[in-house]
Amino acid sequence: MPASSSSCAIGLDVGGTKIAGGWVDLRNGAVLERLSIPSEPSRGTDAVLADLGALLERLLANGIARNWRPGTTDSSIGIALAELVSSEGRVQSSATFPWQNVSLKERLGLDMPVRLEADVRAFALAEARFGAGRGLQNFLAVTAGTGISSCLVIGGRPFPGARGLAGTMASQESCFPSVDGTLARALALESFASGPALAARLRAGRPEFCGTGRDVAELAARGDEDARRIVQTAGRALGAALGHLINVLDPQVVVLGGGVGLSGGLFREALLTSTRDHTWSPLLHALPIVPATTGHDAAWIGAALAAHSATNPIDP
Repeated sequence: MPASSSSCAIGLDVGGTKIAGGWVDLRNGAVLERLSIPSEPSRGTDAVLADLGALLERLLANGIARNWRPGTTDSSIGIALAELVSSEGRVQSSATFPWQNVSLKERLGLDMPVRLEADVRAFALAEARFGAGRGLQNFLAVTAGTGISSCLVIGGRPFPGARGLAGTMASQESCFPSVDGTLARALALESFASGPALAARLRAGRPEFCGTGRDVAELAARGDEDARRIVQTAGRALGAALGHLINVLDPQVVVLGGGVGLSGGLFREALLTSTRDHTWSPLLHALPIVPATTGHDAAWIGAALAAHSATNPIDP
């Protein structure tokens, strides 16, 4: 049965690498249309917003062509951001975009509700409704791409924390005790295991390298020893962090997403081994660690769900 205008929604995912979005059928999660462009946040707020607005105009025009009715009570736009976002939809950080005091609705010239959501919570909501977490009482959602974040889902709903700030797991430096009785400082996990970190680590030894984290993974798959070491140690580092979260939260399942998190091969092998090694109870060693089934579309699908649910509550 074709989707009706009231069952369709637009979601957007504005991240450090790309702006992606499209139309989704909220009844079953089917993607009806998707668009993607580079975000390049270093260009500044105005340039990114101009590109975001142009992409949104294309989606809206295509929606009207298929008889979508803007301005109805259930029409809304969901935007997932690679930032901390409060439960009320206010941007609370500027790690990627300095948008704390920017009204996206006004800047984009929209006459319909706009719902902002943290990208990891949007990802978790999509997986709870349509993906690997569907039907589970609780699970842990982890995204590893340009950044690394996590979200606990309870009863089909992403847990936002007391202030909507839950999710940061890899941005801060840490310290660990050494056998000689001293404390050693460790890099932030995002500086070691994220997509940009993989590229930066290879570039440190090969200044001529100008590729991305995906390029490093492809080099590793072809047997490049430097790339293999970087990919394997990144997987081990992220696996250790996952083991810690599993020890603390005891989820039913871990759902992995993001460009790095959805990697297979050497990275996934290292991550799974390291996660088991750092999971304390043997009862947790068989815990499923599965890829997100909504894939790379998860965050913008979840943003569309969050926007629709804000004005049209639906059961999880």
